[in-house]
Amino acid sequence: MKRWGIGVVAVAVLVGSAACSSSAQEDGAASNTPDRIWEYRVHDAVSRADDLADAGLDLLEKREGNDLFVLGDDATGDQLRALGFSIAVNEEIVVPQWAPPPLRANNAELSPADVEETYYGGYRTVNAHYAHLDKVATDYPGLAKVVTYGQSWKKQTGRGGYDLKAICITKQAAGDCALSPNSAKPRFLLYTQIHAREITTGEVAWRWIDYLTANYNTDATVKQLVDTEELWVVPIANPDGVEIVQQGGSRPQLQRKNANTSNETTTTCSTPNHGVDLNRNFGSHWGGASTTRSVCGETYLGPRADSEPETQASESLWRKLFPAVRGPNPSDPSPATAKGLLLTLHSAANTVMFPWYYETVRTGNDATQRAIARQLGSITGYPYGQSGEVLYAASGSTDDWAYEKLGVAVFTIEVGAGGNCSGFLPAFSCQASTFWPKMRPALIYAAQKAVAPFKP
Repeated sequence: MKRWGIGVVAVAVLVGSAACSSSAQEDGAASNTPDRIWEYRVHDAVSRADDLADAGLDLLEKREGNDLFVLGDDATGDQLRALGFSIAVNEEIVVPQWAPPPLRANNAELSPADVEETYYGGYRTVNAHYAHLDKVATDYPGLAKVVTYGQSWKKQTGRGGYDLKAICITKQAAGDCALSPNSAKPRFLLYTQIHAREITTGEVAWRWIDYLTANYNTDATVKQLVDTEELWVVPIANPDGVEIVQQGGSRPQLQRKNANTSNETTTTCSTPNHGVDLNRNFGSHWGGASTTRSVCGETYLGPRADSEPETQASESLWRKLFPAVRGPNPSDPSPATAKGLLLTLHSAANTVMFPWYYETVRTGNDATQRAIARQLGSITGYPYGQSGEVLYAASGSTDDWAYEKLGVAVFTIEVGAGGNCSGFLPAFSCQASTFWPKMRPALIYAAQKAVAPFKP
């Protein structure tokens, strides 16, 4: 087995029976991450992905052939065998060492210096991301506008927490960046870090914002995009979860979900297993594939569809950015005249995906969706297809909701790599050496397709 160096591969969260404890932990407390963590290769598991999710296991967004991958400790291996799976240890996971930023209640009192607040070798905290948005809007007043579109669960319930923020980048003209679906310009939305531990995605968003603004006067491609489109970015869709990640200290909290503890009525989850998986909570085919009703499970779907304030706020934002253009049936297509494109980023499965996710049935726009995904796959070197074709089916997702309810063209790129730049916590140097060079041309292409994504 390989033993990875510090900071190369993601630390696992506590899974299975170990994910719950008899007493709650405060955010920022010492992690319950065990000393020995494994990435298990689960053989011939694609057809039983729901069994893994139902068991509350940490099912990674990774697939090779018919094998899936689960993170956990020694007890997790026993649990997988008890469920009847044949498994092998794929990797031993080594816990990175890094110091946390100061714990702060919320983003109410940001200062310009907060742009420099980092953790784990250079990754930006929530406060840094939000200070960055403010700085960009100040530095480029004719190009950028910051919008607050909701509140996190903690903030909504008076437990600290954060606003939910987006930035709109365009050559400002009257009516631009209005929260109305009837925009004059096509809209491209990049939406990242809904799963808090997928820290590469937020870093890509940061670099995309800087690329569009800093290069406006020198790069013809950038100028064309900024002059003719509205380029929206949500860099941190799950700030409460990211706060838990950045507060892990020398034992990082690999928090996937939001921080909502209100559903822990009979069982108290241990850090970092609190919350609802926001990418299983959207009201599109909610409660189906790859979800669990175990509150401590990594794909816990929540008590009902759209229960989380982060989910509700995202849906509200998207309704204000994109008009509803398709019919109610699964096979109803969006018209070729529709404009706008939503791209969500995850890590680290090395795939490009598009609806439907809840099961492998073709949409009415399959040919054009597949053509865009094929090109994104060519740019990134990733395989492409519907979720069930290249990964596993998953219900209650962002992408299915956006396509079902609005008919907007929507895609996910699972940003990943091999070698020393794998997993949830790659070294920060991987962002400049590997991920940004790969993602920049993909983002440019996706943004250009926002003009008429369904046009043959």
